[in-house]
Amino acid sequence: MRHQVLGATRRQIFAAATSAAMAIAASLLPGPAAAEGTIRVAQQFGISYLILDVVRDQKLIEKHGKEAGLDIAVDWATVSGATAMNEALLSDNLDIAAAGVPPALNMWDRTRDRQEVKLVATLGSQPNYLLSSNPDVHSLKDFGANDRIAVPAAGVGFQSRTLQIESAKVFGQDKFQKLDEITVSLPHPDATAALISGGTEVNAHFSSAPFYYQALQGNKAVHKVISSYDILGGPASFNALYATTAFHDENPKTYAAFYAALREAADWINANKAKAADTFIRQQKSKLSPELVLQIINDPENDFSIVPRNTFVYATELHKLGVLKNEAASWKDYFFPEAHADNGS
Repeated sequence: MRHQVLGATRRQIFAAATSAAMAIAASLLPGPAAAEGTIRVAQQFGISYLILDVVRDQKLIEKHGKEAGLDIAVDWATVSGATAMNEALLSDNLDIAAAGVPPALNMWDRTRDRQEVKLVATLGSQPNYLLSSNPDVHSLKDFGANDRIAVPAAGVGFQSRTLQIESAKVFGQDKFQKLDEITVSLPHPDATAALISGGTEVNAHFSSAPFYYQALQGNKAVHKVISSYDILGGPASFNALYATTAFHDENPKTYAAFYAALREAADWINANKAKAADTFIRQQKSKLSPELVLQIINDPENDFSIVPRNTFVYATELHKLGVLKNEAASWKDYFFPEAHADNGS
């Protein structure tokens, strides 16, 4: 897990992350949108994607497809960051994208009257921790020009958008992008290694599980500055799945099988947490101990559910900042109808 990025400069870090994202995105199956009976799904790193790990491990899409009389071919890919994910979706190289709620909302916003991207489901509520190894940093106001905050997709991803919401409160709405100047794009595993080693210019990381657990245990200088739950006023959905309206409408059996697979996986995780920990380790080829993974799954801050939770906070706050041009009247505006039956928010 500890990738060495010692001595990297900001430009080198950004270039490495960008090249990796482009290479991974290029590995997705090219061509037009998938036909009924085919689905291309991408996810990112971390335990927040556990529902997808279970779907993949147990072949639940294929299972629910067969129940509907359809053999479904599933293609999986791993992509770091919302930017590469969204490019793949809009170029018809991907059917189901997975990223934080803010980038998913941005796709809904920017594709209105075009591809009409909407959210399929969320993957649970898990906080992200803004970590720092700088002993002088205990709030957003303490960050200086020499600090570097690692995030998967600088300026546009979940972590950056969450920081922008808090920056608007701390520095004023006209300075909501103030911390963008010191953020760099770096995948979670590499950012964690950098923070633990202390040997790079990256001395902060807006981190998801299991990575903030590792960083806090791996370097005594690392401490939490603030969490996404602090910023949002409580638990909220972290990641979401989203797709174009064309895929949803033209592949009803495939979509229904995928949605049923998600629900079954979420229910299974909550009834089989130890086995779910093993699934995560197996699917993500993690070197973490089963004990630590189970600890994370059992952490009361974390839950694994496809029901949207407080996503409307993001829709409202990002519209206020001008990040979203279109104002949603309800969370149901940006979710496909299949999700509407649940008690979401």
